[in-house]
Amino acid sequence: MEFIVVTGLSGAGKSQAMHALEDMGYFCVENLPPDLTGKFLELLDAQERIDKVAVAIDTRGQTFFDRVLAALTTLAEHGTRYRILFLEAREEVLLRRYKETRRRHPLAAEGRILEAIRLERHQLEEVRGWAHIVVDTSDLTARQLQAELGRIFDEGGSEGGLLVQLVSFGFKHGLPLDADLVFDVRFLPNPNYVQELRHRTGLEEDVREYVLRWPIAQDLLAHLVSLIEFLLPQYSQEGKSQVVMAIGCTGGQHRSVAIAEELARRLRESGRRISVEHRDRARVGAQ
Repeated sequence: MEFIVVTGLSGAGKSQAMHALEDMGYFCVENLPPDLTGKFLELLDAQERIDKVAVAIDTRGQTFFDRVLAALTTLAEHGTRYRILFLEAREEVLLRRYKETRRRHPLAAEGRILEAIRLERHQLEEVRGWAHIVVDTSDLTARQLQAELGRIFDEGGSEGGLLVQLVSFGFKHGLPLDADLVFDVRFLPNPNYVQELRHRTGLEEDVREYVLRWPIAQDLLAHLVSLIEFLLPQYSQEGKSQVVMAIGCTGGQHRSVAIAEELARRLRESGRRISVEHRDRARVGAQ
C-alpha cells in the first residue's frame, strides 16, 4: 500500500492537495486523529481494492508531536511504505490568503493572524524536518499545485492518470450538463427499428453486435480513439484531472450505450483510466 501523510501550515493548501490526490485515485481522509492510525490500517487491510491512501493530519500543538511520531511508527511496523508531504508558504502569502478568505486562523485566539502564522511555523519545525517532500505553494495556483503533485505522486503526472468518464445519453432527454465533449451517433443504424431489439439495450450482446457490425460504426470508433488519444495529453498539460465525454443517440438505450462500452474497452487496452455511465439506459420507450 502507498500511504501519503499530508500536513503543513494552515492556509498552505492542504485541502487542495487532498482534492488533487483524490483525483489521482487515492483514498483520502482528512483530519484523521493520529491515535486512530492503527484502527484505520486494520480497516484498510479488510479492503483489498484500496492500495493508495492519503491522510491529512493536523499536527498543531506540541502535545501532538509524540502522537504523530507514534502514528508513523505504527505505519512502519505495519510494513506500510509512507511519505510525508509538508506544505508551506511565505508569511506574507499566508497572511494575504487569510485576509482574502476572511477565515480565522486556528491559532489566532484573539484574531492576530500574523502572530498565529509565526507561532504555527515554529511549532511545526520538527514535523517539517520529518517530511520526505516539502512543497512551497506561495507562487502556485490550485491548478499548478495539482500539476506539481501529479508530477511527484502520479507517475510523473502523465495523461495516463487522467480519468475519462464516458456518459451515454439520449438527446430527447437533454444534454449532460457536465460534458466537456459531446458526440452525436444518431447517424448509425438504429436497433429501435428491429422488433426483437427495440426493448433491449446496448449492454446486451445482440444489440451490441447489431450496432457494431456496420463499417461506419467501426470507422467512428477508430476516429474517436484517435481523437481522444490526441486530446488527453493536451488536457493533462492544462491540469485537468477528469474529462467527461458524452455519447448521444435518440433515446440513450441502444447505439450510444454500445458505442460507449466499446470505446471504453479500446481505451482501457491502451492503459487509460475509464469510467462508464449510461444515464438513460433504463428509460422505457426511450427510442
